Amino acid sequence: MNEHLLLRVAVGICYAILTTSAWSVNNFLMTGPKAYLTYTTSVALGAQSGIEECKFQFAWERWNCPESALQISTHNRLRSATRETSFIHAISSAGVMYTITKNCSMGDFENCSCDESNNGKTGGHGWIWGGCSDNVEFGERISKLFVDGLEKGKDARALMNLHNNRAGRLAVRATMKRTCKCHGISGSCSIQTCWLQLADFREMGDYLKAKYNQALKIEMDKQRLRAGNSAESRWAPAEAFHPNAEAELIFLEESPDYCIHNSSLGIYGTEGRECLQSGRNLSQWERRNCARLCMDCGLRVEERRTEAVNSCNCKFQWCCTVRCDQCWQVVTKYYCTRAPGSSRARAKGSSSAS
Repeated sequence: MNEHLLLRVAVGICYAILTTSAWSVNNFLMTGPKAYLTYTTSVALGAQSGIEECKFQFAWERWNCPESALQISTHNRLRSATRETSFIHAISSAGVMYTITKNCSMGDFENCSCDESNNGKTGGHGWIWGGCSDNVEFGERISKLFVDGLEKGKDARALMNLHNNRAGRLAVRATMKRTCKCHGISGSCSIQTCWLQLADFREMGDYLKAKYNQALKIEMDKQRLRAGNSAESRWAPAEAFHPNAEAELIFLEESPDYCIHNSSLGIYGTEGRECLQSGRNLSQWERRNCARLCMDCGLRVEERRTEAVNSCNCKFQWCCTVRCDQCWQVVTKYYCTRAPGSSRARAKGSSSAS
């Protein structure tokens, strides 16, 4: 992520810090602003990891997680309540929780370490809790403190954001893995010591992308949806949405047409975008990428060939260098372009983000 965007994320976080008096933190861990500043860098890096994962997950879709969409608070300009907004909130909240939890387990914070609360207890047949479990309880509290703190309103959009923030944190828990170590005579593994570890963040991104594809649309009263964020009190998300959907992503509005450029909505359209058309390991869905990005949006697919220089025929020489040849290779790429002299056609089914 570029420096400007990282600064914008940090400013949002600092806004949450500076306005802590507007919401109760129950003297969390320590009192005073120094308590929150301890985690600011980790929170910013966590938000950055969430944004980078968003860009990866949507790299080949009509909506590709543009920087214009990366405001995570209704206090600023992000007023949409679409399926895409739900993913941004979930992955950002998960990223902050993930990074804080990792830093905690690595001993980066004086007041936090591994979760050893279950150590010595029987976990199941042939294994007991032990080792260093990642402290997700701590990571979850810090993530909620900072990310949820950006929501100042009580309207439907703010409630949706809070719900999806929580769904992102639940995704961190849902993807955790049990890791075990064997004990016993001559490696017999008669007993195992196990602990819980965070999954790779990519796995969490895949999990939330699946939730995005199955996101639930919540029908809200139109007047309530248009209500402002001026109320002093806050509703709990559980009061507005069905509790059985707590781990699901929810949205209130259908997505706009991501095919067509719309500067007022921060939509760049798909004209000029690179698309996937051929490759050995492409899935059937990926092979239709150019059709979705280009042809379904009233554009044509243009093939462009360029020459690229790559290292090749690399050999290890004793001791201790690697020498490679420089090989020229023709690279073929595909782009969405408008046919010469033609006007842009509106795509059918363009409300879809994919």
